[in-house]
Amino acid sequence: MKNHLLLLLGITLLLISCNLIKPIENSVKVSFTNSVSETSLDGRLLLMFSTNDEKEPRFQINSGLNAQIVFGMDVEGMKPGDEFEFTNMIFGFPYKSLLDIPKGEYYVQALLHTYETFDLATGHTVKLPMDNGEGQQWNRSPGNLYSEPFKVSIGDNGIQNLKVSMDKVIPPIEEVKDTEWIKHIKIKSEKLSEFWGRDMYLGAHILLPKGFKEHPEAEYPLMVFQGHFPSDFGGFRTTPPNPDTKPEYSARFDVEGYNIVQQQEAYDFYTRWNEPDFPRFLIIEIQHPTPYYDDSYAVNSASQGPYGDAITYELIPYIEKEFRGIGEGWSRFLYGGSTGGWEALAVQVKYPQEYNGCFAACPDPIDFRAYCLTDIYEDENAYYYKSQNKQLEVPAHRDYIGNISSTIKDENHLELVLGTKSRSGQQWDIWEATYSPQNEEGYPERIWDKMTGDINPEVAKYWQENYDLRHILERDWDKLGDNLKGKIHIYCGDMDNYYLNNAVYLMEDFLEQTTEPYYEGEVLYGDRAEHCWNGDPELPNHITRMRYNTMYVPKIMKRIEESAPEGADLKSWRY
Repeated sequence: MKNHLLLLLGITLLLISCNLIKPIENSVKVSFTNSVSETSLDGRLLLMFSTNDEKEPRFQINSGLNAQIVFGMDVEGMKPGDEFEFTNMIFGFPYKSLLDIPKGEYYVQALLHTYETFDLATGHTVKLPMDNGEGQQWNRSPGNLYSEPFKVSIGDNGIQNLKVSMDKVIPPIEEVKDTEWIKHIKIKSEKLSEFWGRDMYLGAHILLPKGFKEHPEAEYPLMVFQGHFPSDFGGFRTTPPNPDTKPEYSARFDVEGYNIVQQQEAYDFYTRWNEPDFPRFLIIEIQHPTPYYDDSYAVNSASQGPYGDAITYELIPYIEKEFRGIGEGWSRFLYGGSTGGWEALAVQVKYPQEYNGCFAACPDPIDFRAYCLTDIYEDENAYYYKSQNKQLEVPAHRDYIGNISSTIKDENHLELVLGTKSRSGQQWDIWEATYSPQNEEGYPERIWDKMTGDINPEVAKYWQENYDLRHILERDWDKLGDNLKGKIHIYCGDMDNYYLNNAVYLMEDFLEQTTEPYYEGEVLYGDRAEHCWNGDPELPNHITRMRYNTMYVPKIMKRIEESAPEGADLKSWRY
């Protein structure tokens, strides 16, 4: 009896002591000064911590193994001097709460990713980050406010009454200037301006062929290099590598002096571009950033508007008129890798007669049964494999021997911290912004719950009918086949870092069984090749990724010879 009383007393004292211990109430208050803005601002307020000062925290936020710490909240009407408080309740990554951050020393920084208000033609009013010439990069977008990093210590009492003041603003980006070889254009798009309720623009960098001025009679075929936002036309250099350049190591490719390799490849391209036997083309890189991402995915969509039509029917004809393009479907070709690979194939499928061939390298998922490692039609959850008695996360990124560095849950939770309502400017959110219908607020419908990963089958069905390229081709081959015969070329490494090869396998299965007509293209794989293998079996990825502008030229010339209509101009540009 005595032992029972002692045990009861011990339990009572333990319960009393637990009630006396209060959880740590972390508090970080963030404001901005009137020196950076005198008006109230809307946006996503980010609080960041890094364990080192190799770079500012804003440049160390990612979902990989070297991820640093970030928390985010939406703010509206934030005025100079207003303090917005980060507490334990604010969601973060890779730690969900300020409570979870280990004790230690950190560098802290705050940033406000500013939003603007758009009155859409759909009748919705939305708040989104406008691109400011940087290609939708929140950590360097002109106009965003930020603080200088400073060191803090997190101890037993957590973070108490820490204040961070944003007193700096990211400056505007200077526009690039024309050169002898490269011209830059920007046009107002009537189609996009009507959708967004304000003036919206499309741009492009145009590489002119040798002899452009000397041959005013010549009209040229057009090569459209699809891909992420280009600050200028890349990989073209009129001088050899600078002998004083200090070699830099590329961890991605495990190559020493990769910066010098890049300079040499750019100069080699210039040399090849000028050789007597090289066909004379116009090559363009398009600037089409949206308030959701660094590019629009080059198709029409419910939340981003008619970018496909704007590019194909406004921008392309304008460039061909200004720079003497032939201006007919047989003379236009699409190519690119990753995002650009998906765009090249999607634009060819959506506008089958306006282009004469696509060369899609390592394309983003082109069959949503393999949306990376998720089947959005059959799986119930995107973050975890189906299992009764254990929980295993689905990977998102691997290296060529299968080592995993992030999961789908990781990447989506980071996006949720960077921006709600598909506004993070990152990969999974732009797929939603492109493929999803609008919700009642005017933002994209979620394909899955961003916190839990539970898939919405109704949204998945909408994706299938409108943007699943394999499904569309299979459904409509009787209508599309004759206009796509000989035009589809796909290349992918079989160890693509993002598992994109899985969707390519499924697409190949369909293409190889096509009849009346047979597709008459090609699908090739790189043995143990990572992202973004683009079809050269002889050279390593770190070289071939810089040769997009030349490697498909022989295939394009063959296509022109086989498909140009009677009376087509095949001579004026062959000087």
